[in-house]
Amino acid sequence: MNTPKYKRIVFKLSGEALAGEEGFGINPTVVNSIAKQVKEVVELGIEVAIVCGGGNIWRGKIGSEMGMDRANADYMGMLATVMNSLSLQDSLENVGVPTRVQSSIEMRQVAEPYIRRRAIRHLEKGRVVIFAAGTGNPYFSTDTTAALRAAEIEADVILMGKNNVDGVYTADPKTDATATKFEELSYLEIISSGLEVMDTTASSLSMDNDIPLVVFSLNEEGNIKRAAMGEKIGTTVRGKY
Repeated sequence: MNTPKYKRIVFKLSGEALAGEEGFGINPTVVNSIAKQVKEVVELGIEVAIVCGGGNIWRGKIGSEMGMDRANADYMGMLATVMNSLSLQDSLENVGVPTRVQSSIEMRQVAEPYIRRRAIRHLEKGRVVIFAAGTGNPYFSTDTTAALRAAEIEADVILMGKNNVDGVYTADPKTDATATKFEELSYLEIISSGLEVMDTTASSLSMDNDIPLVVFSLNEEGNIKRAAMGEKIGTTVRGKY
């Protein structure tokens, strides 16, 4: 397959993936590897937007369970995604990929404010755009951010890179030896079966806007390019029923 399947993608990168084996914080080696793989995709002529999670630094849900105000805990999580986004921006620019970070929470000293038309213009000019600070609202995950931004910029697909798992399974393959992998399924099946791929809000938004999702492993180098080219890796979630 020599021709990319997609013209414009949203790459959803979990915070845990940036932590590597440590499970916490930012691993520079891992971030540099991801940056080089993203560069390969950009060189194919594919327009790339990225949404970073923040679970390697802070999880709003955990803060809430500890007794913190939920909204406050979620805002802290949004700030964690900004830290991850700036780290990834630095690595991308070090390998020669022009990158812009757009934040849903205004912080002009470090990032542009999120403006849809400006984001699309950056993509058309071959720049990578990293969407930081979630949707800017508490109670919404970065999965929902990926679905929302994908709809807004009219992306062809959401590529979801996972750490230590190569797709969607019937159960957690780390704890259940009988878990089997799905090659393909629908958002409706994800919602009705309670599969922990994306939260219900993100799944519904992606389904309503007919945006397919590809879930794959980041542990094998080159998988981002394979997914962007449309190769059969991981699990594909259909946009429509």
